[in-house]
Amino acid sequence: MIITFFKRFCWFWVLVFTQALILNNVHFFGYATPFLYIYLLLKFDANMSRYSLLMWGFALGLAIDIFSDTPGLNAASATLLAFVRPTLLKLFAPRDSADDFSPGIHSMSLGPFMRYVSAASLIHQTALILLLTFSFAHPLTMLLKVVSGALFPTLCIWAIESTRK
Repeated sequence: MIITFFKRFCWFWVLVFTQALILNNVHFFGYATPFLYIYLLLKFDANMSRYSLLMWGFALGLAIDIFSDTPGLNAASATLLAFVRPTLLKLFAPRDSADDFSPGIHSMSLGPFMRYVSAASLIHQTALILLLTFSFAHPLTMLLKVVSGALFPTLCIWAIESTRK
């Protein structure tokens, strides 16, 4: 239990510093910034309580907000993602999987895992862009930002998952 918490805590800070120091400065064509920190929320065990997920999601988003100078945008988006994650996992996890599995390519297979990550990334990015712009004045630009912003974390998570054992 303590070792699991310590691993999560280390992943938390590695992802926060990677996001704050490197990925927040990467902007593809002025539209997409890869938000890799959602990887932590997506990798928690399937049987983790919703309350714990919400606390981790809020803390993760708040840490990103503190380092990125975005007042509550990432905290709200990460908390929303933590709230809908159990539902997404039920939708995309194989029916014969155990209740305590950790989502990943090896436990879910490539197709369902990538659909799970894509849906979660789309939800997170949509919430983030809607909170950031707070307007529907340019819907095509917003759609381009949401889709491109969801594509890059999905590709990054796929790359990490395919190299991990």
